[in-house]
Amino acid sequence: MSIKKTRISFAVKSLVIVFLTIFFYVLLGTNTIEQSDILTSSFSDLSKTRIIQKLPVIEDEIITDKPGTNNVYDYEALKQHILSGFGKSIPSKWGEKITGVKSRLNTNEKVIALTFDACGGKNGSGYDKDLIDYLKTNQIKATLFLSGSWIDKNEEITKNLSEDPLFEIENHGLTHKPCSVNGKSAYNIAGTKDIGEVVDEIEKNAKKIEAITGKKALFYRSGTAYYDNVCVAITNELGYQVAGFSIAGDGGAKFSVSQIKKALLKAIPGSIYLFHMNQPRGKTFEGIKEVLPILKDQEYSFVKLSEISLR
Repeated sequence: MSIKKTRISFAVKSLVIVFLTIFFYVLLGTNTIEQSDILTSSFSDLSKTRIIQKLPVIEDEIITDKPGTNNVYDYEALKQHILSGFGKSIPSKWGEKITGVKSRLNTNEKVIALTFDACGGKNGSGYDKDLIDYLKTNQIKATLFLSGSWIDKNEEITKNLSEDPLFEIENHGLTHKPCSVNGKSAYNIAGTKDIGEVVDEIEKNAKKIEAITGKKALFYRSGTAYYDNVCVAITNELGYQVAGFSIAGDGGAKFSVSQIKKALLKAIPGSIYLFHMNQPRGKTFEGIKEVLPILKDQEYSFVKLSEISLR
């Protein structure tokens, strides 16, 4: 009898132990704190170290990786990555067409790219609707470089333009500054003062564009299109190409119609033109309207920058 009771007692104790083990396992499992996963993308896919946060997203600190996903990266970690890589770099080149600035399409075919800058600011936040409507009516593709300050004044227009397959929206800098790591100026516009501001100028406007359009920018053109060679390298490290130009088409929207026509008729296969779409009082639309039919008669076609590799 005592042996039987002992066996029953042992069985009960075993069941209790099993039950408690399962209970504590479940309890601990549901309270496990997941750690951040650190993923390193190749630089062909934005080239950034992304920290995948499993925490509420703080808009000013965390930037969405892809529309429709929960992937995010830590902005300050990105900036520190750039600072650690370029903090001791001293620029040796300054200009519009230094090494690394892509100023031509990589083709010998009769294609050209029309690019339009929207600079923003007090006197630069207009919208040349007649120009854009002309491009739409004639099914002419174009790449539009928008600054953050212009977007702030024209957010609905930005969204509408991004939805038209004729156009692609690209990055003209958050505040339209020349790209410098030491505050160098161009056309009396002070450049970004240091590496941290370079990252802000490029990346914060890229964030703004993506938030409105749902699409990532592929190209960056600085305000004034001036860069030092360290800025070019930083832009590439951030995952963007630096888009220059072959021909200044409207001289900052200050050219006369005859000057615009003269510039446009310099077209050769692979040319990239720089115009402006933010100065409706300028002559850009009138000049383009007169010359594009001539270029079409010469069997030129028009492409967006993303459609052909650059050089």
